Amino acid sequence: MRLDKTKKILELARALASSAEGLTLAEMCQMTGCSRRTVERMRDTIRDVFPQMEEISDHPTKRFHIPKGLDGFFQDPTTEELSDLGMAVAELREAGATARTESMAQLGTKIRAAMRHGRRRATETDVEALLRAELIAVQAGPKPAEDPAVLTVLRKALLGMKMLRFTYHGGSRPGASRDVIPFGIIFGRMNYLIGADAGATKPKNWRLDRIENIECLDAAAAPPADFDLVKFANTAFAYFEGQQEDIVLHVLPGGMDDFKNYRFHSSQTVQDHPEGGVLVRFRASGMLELAWHLFTWGNKIEIVEPISLRQQLTTELRVALAHHEEPLRFGYNLDSKKAS
Repeated sequence: MRLDKTKKILELARALASSAEGLTLAEMCQMTGCSRRTVERMRDTIRDVFPQMEEISDHPTKRFHIPKGLDGFFQDPTTEELSDLGMAVAELREAGATARTESMAQLGTKIRAAMRHGRRRATETDVEALLRAELIAVQAGPKPAEDPAVLTVLRKALLGMKMLRFTYHGGSRPGASRDVIPFGIIFGRMNYLIGADAGATKPKNWRLDRIENIECLDAAAAPPADFDLVKFANTAFAYFEGQQEDIVLHVLPGGMDDFKNYRFHSSQTVQDHPEGGVLVRFRASGMLELAWHLFTWGNKIEIVEPISLRQQLTTELRVALAHHEEPLRFGYNLDSKKAS
């Protein structure tokens, strides 16, 4: 119990040193999961060890902050933290995220360089052992391209609130030059710039792998004050545009083992079904991609609403069935011994 308390005090000290604006007592309570009185005692203990702690007035409350950070003794990363960072780098590399792989790898190098020599040598062996013992499973699906040069310009425009100009090989005018107000970037199974055409406010999705000749213009451009990237990303099942619809799915009793650790949508609600299983409700767009995904659940799920989603899934199944019932169109030499 005492060790657990000491760990929480050290974690709180790190948080107070790493927060630029400082933390309120309420934020410390939320971070530690402790009561206000306990957090006050922890704060006082930290102040005894780090008398440089500052108290910043932020009416109607106060913020607390440790300036100039903590020394290396308190800041050395653990074996698990370095291993997880290595796994994150490997996962980004496998996903084709070239720019972010390089950035995270450089972060790892900087962290190791800042560690005390003896501690670094003692940790590296364990980190290498953990990385050899853990594996990232390769998932089937699109492998999004990530051009570091494109990403650099996008981030420059977002930080500077500037207009972008690029050639876009997609949409209704493939190959045309577009002037776009950048709102944000979404990384996932496919990477997208979220932005609006110059003079407009409605956000659109622009695939990063279809962007060429990108430049950051001098013209000021910023998203609407009420735009929320997280909220925008959560309106669709994936990133396909379209009309939002109310979705109701019945996960049948045979699918409950798969569903207990699964989430269809960030806004979903779950209700027990009187005949077994659960009803899952959410509102989203992207019906085509949702239909494709629901096929992977086989007979473990039923589409209750909308009827148009049921019809779309059955249409896609009929097209695939008809295609694969036809004779092969080409001759194939599948003799592996003759393969080059």
